[in-house]
Amino acid sequence: MKAIVYSRYGGPEVLEVREVPEPKLGPESVLIDVKTVSVNPVDWQTAAGHLDSRFDVHFPVIPGWDVAGVVARVGPTVTEFTAGDEVIGYVREDSIGRGTYAERVAAPLRTIARKPAGLSWEQAAAVPIAGLTAYQSLVHALRTGPGDTVLIQAAAGGVGSFAVQIGVALGARVIGTASAPNHDYLRRLGAEPVAYGPGLDERVRALAPHGVTAILDMYGGEALTASLGLLNDASKGRVVSLTNDGVLENGGTFVFARPSATDLQQLSRMVESGVLVPEVSTVMDLTDAAEAFRLSQTGHVRGKIILRVAD
Repeated sequence: MKAIVYSRYGGPEVLEVREVPEPKLGPESVLIDVKTVSVNPVDWQTAAGHLDSRFDVHFPVIPGWDVAGVVARVGPTVTEFTAGDEVIGYVREDSIGRGTYAERVAAPLRTIARKPAGLSWEQAAAVPIAGLTAYQSLVHALRTGPGDTVLIQAAAGGVGSFAVQIGVALGARVIGTASAPNHDYLRRLGAEPVAYGPGLDERVRALAPHGVTAILDMYGGEALTASLGLLNDASKGRVVSLTNDGVLENGGTFVFARPSATDLQQLSRMVESGVLVPEVSTVMDLTDAAEAFRLSQTGHVRGKIILRVAD
């Protein structure tokens, strides 16, 4: 089968199209004919070696963890799915080597759920990692609900777009940082937009004079440190960072999305009910993966970049 692979760490230039063996199918897995995959910053960060201290890596690596496609075969113990079922998945294993940028993917049951009805394949692939990261941050880590005022950093991006919609659905007031061209977009999602960068404290306090009750941080560093002062006195420690585990020192939570069929099913229900609408910014062919990496690395993408594997 055809796949994107890299045999050494580096930038987009290390990616190549190669014929590789079809993945073996475990007893509690399904084999998926891949339709689309989503490009996430963690994909090119992994290829650059940034996760080498956290995961065993087996070269050559097929990148990618998001997938949408059709079940081709099921393992001998699988009763939840049959051939022909349409599924989505966050197919992250305990080591890095066998990813989703390929024509076929073997996915453990814990990583997949049924594709939301009515979504295009491009929209479907946008849901798993970004949706799970936002959902697990707001629901499990921050326990967001009515009465909360949540500050979401990078609110127009892949995770941020989901986080805004989930926060609103949970009954929270959402303030989202973004560049000026994305402010109308955030308003459509239900957030109150503010510009990121120097002076953020003053701009947020103009909207919430008594501070916010929760923060979802996607920048780390100085942006995280500066925003901690926006938490009101009763909400110290209600901060999640997706980039900096140093947040633990401030009583916060570091979130790295976990594969969860249960959470993924809940996201599918939210999409089907109209609460969540995946935002797709760009669609490319699988063979354009290097260019997709370069685009993602700019950090100025609204929504998700999708690679089309099969029609």
